Amino acid sequence: MTANTTDTGRRGGADRGRTGLLLLTSVILAGCEGQQSALAPSGEDARVLGNLFWVMLGGAVILWLLVNGLFFYVTRINRAALSRRFANGLIVGGGVIFPTIVLGGLLTYGLSIMPDQRAPGDGLTLRVTGEQWWWRVEYWPEGAETPIVAANEIRLPAGERSEIRLDSARVIHSFWIPSLGGKMDMFPGRETRMSLKPEVAGRWRGQCAEFCGASHALMAFEVVAMPPDDFNAWLQAQAAPATSPTTDAARRGARIFAREGCGACHAVRGTGARGAVGPDLTHVGSRLSLGAGTLTTTLADFERWIAHTGAIKPEVEMPGYGHLGAAELADLAQYLKGLE
Repeated sequence: MTANTTDTGRRGGADRGRTGLLLLTSVILAGCEGQQSALAPSGEDARVLGNLFWVMLGGAVILWLLVNGLFFYVTRINRAALSRRFANGLIVGGGVIFPTIVLGGLLTYGLSIMPDQRAPGDGLTLRVTGEQWWWRVEYWPEGAETPIVAANEIRLPAGERSEIRLDSARVIHSFWIPSLGGKMDMFPGRETRMSLKPEVAGRWRGQCAEFCGASHALMAFEVVAMPPDDFNAWLQAQAAPATSPTTDAARRGARIFAREGCGACHAVRGTGARGAVGPDLTHVGSRLSLGAGTLTTTLADFERWIAHTGAIKPEVEMPGYGHLGAAELADLAQYLKGLE
């Protein structure tokens, strides 16, 4: 009875161990996928950086095996005293020559791919400015004299390389779309540049990768790569002025927007709102998120954002409009949602 109980307990422990290992493996592998994974490359630049990661990981594994293999050899296999000549050779060969060769090879490989990360674009230029805490986005098609202004969303033509010029208004930010390319810091008063080439159409998530204040974690943006013809049609639609309200509720919302002075901070092209402090709202209803990836663009989320801005996004510069009644909030949300 005792032996059977012991065997059963051992088998149960082994089963639990295998189950735990499978669960841990599943969790680790799940982190390799998704809209914001550097290990699921969807762009030429991210693929090159992914290859660099695996090469560097391979080099690290080789060094780890060498060091720990030698340690195991002298502590478990051959515990006898080492000759001075062998010990000196071990130190010089294993501690100097071999690491120098491996690390030198890894460094050479890493430096060789850097020029490709600064390749010139194919015509489209984006200027992205990091604000507190959102993204000002300007599209400059080749030959354009004025930009097409948007916010908190990046759209790119798939299969083409776009140049991205980066700036910051007040503090250091870092622009990062893990599935498409590497990070690039954004400094106040200094322009940095990068270029990205999505290989396929799709949707991903970008993020500020440099701590920049209270709402740093809420400073994300949606990224959409589109077939070139679809992208050109979208860009042409973005250049158009705002659509006029088509319902009574939206028209009432437009009047509330003007009455509350929202146009002092926000621009709605084609209307009297010409503010440049906050995001351009000309086509806000067609965007994929509100508040730099914080909320969706449903009517309910428009109402939440308008009424409780500071609670949703700490220290944001936009004041909340909780003093508006439920009916006025609903009308204002209808107006903003209709700006497509």
